[in-house]
Amino acid sequence: MRGNIGRAWGWLFRLTSYSLLLTPFLLAGCARPPLYQQESFVFGTRVEVLIHGLPEAQARAAAGEVLREFDRLHRMLHPWQPSEVTALNAALARGEPAAVSPELAAVLIDAQAIAAASDQLFNPAIGKLVALWGFHSDEFRPRLPDPQAVARLAAARPAMADLDVNGARVASRNPAVQLDLGGYAKGYALDRAADILRAHGVHNALINIGGNVMALGRKGDRPWRVGIQHPRGSAPLATLSLYDGEAIGTSGDYQRYFELDGRRYSHLIDPRSGRPAQGTQAVTVLITPRPRAGTLSDATSKPLFIAGADRWRDYARRLGVGHVLRVDADGTLTLTRPMLARLSFAPDAPRPAVVD
Repeated sequence: MRGNIGRAWGWLFRLTSYSLLLTPFLLAGCARPPLYQQESFVFGTRVEVLIHGLPEAQARAAAGEVLREFDRLHRMLHPWQPSEVTALNAALARGEPAAVSPELAAVLIDAQAIAAASDQLFNPAIGKLVALWGFHSDEFRPRLPDPQAVARLAAARPAMADLDVNGARVASRNPAVQLDLGGYAKGYALDRAADILRAHGVHNALINIGGNVMALGRKGDRPWRVGIQHPRGSAPLATLSLYDGEAIGTSGDYQRYFELDGRRYSHLIDPRSGRPAQGTQAVTVLITPRPRAGTLSDATSKPLFIAGADRWRDYARRLGVGHVLRVDADGTLTLTRPMLARLSFAPDAPRPAVVD
């Protein structure tokens, strides 16, 4: 038995050699003035804010406000430590409506729309299933849940469509609903960080939340660059330039998982079966500049991961995601033609299949 489990928020992956890694190259030693870098540990992962071309005092103030905002969102959205989400979940478990902040109400409405577009494959309402598989814990112990309990919860079909969000009042028509916004939070935080930086007059920055990355402007006379590695390898697979307003994110079976009897069980639960999704190692999406680009970079990778080889392209089109890199269960690389145009592959990288 082997486990490799991230601590704290289980949906946030670390920057390790086994991830389909989104690593700003400047972290490898290229950081020189006038580049300002500030980092912290929040959301259960390392977060970094890099600002180019501003006086240090201005950059420090802007980055500090971003990190304080991340702390606030952590306290609002955490799925099992005391938060606004856990208070809402407690009310829903009692069969009662709850008053929520306008911000959380807006988040839920947005998450409902993404869930509907993905046929509920993106489904933050399955928090009970995520917990049943043991992924709601700071100290994780690999084990298989009771299969009958999994079957009962899956049969109850908790979905975001079961939520009634009426102003600041939230209720659920399905007692099986328990919210876990883990597949949404990092992306939402990217968008909030971008808004804060722009308000501080920051036009050139890179925001990195455990590998979910958003770019503002450029790094001097060139775009920001990130590297991507294969989820089962250590050698660089490809590099990518990120331009102003673009965001990139990955869902993978290496982020939080355990292995029993040679089989891997990840935290990415298929709502249809109630079990960890199989058939995919990782999906990376690049979101071109648009409103909520950060949020979409986080949320849209989940249904593409869960949909598998047969349907991921259908959901990519439905969700408006043109740039996709997918790693199949056997390690085969498939990517869309627009993504191929953006990647520079290493000479020894596996040859990918290209789809329209």
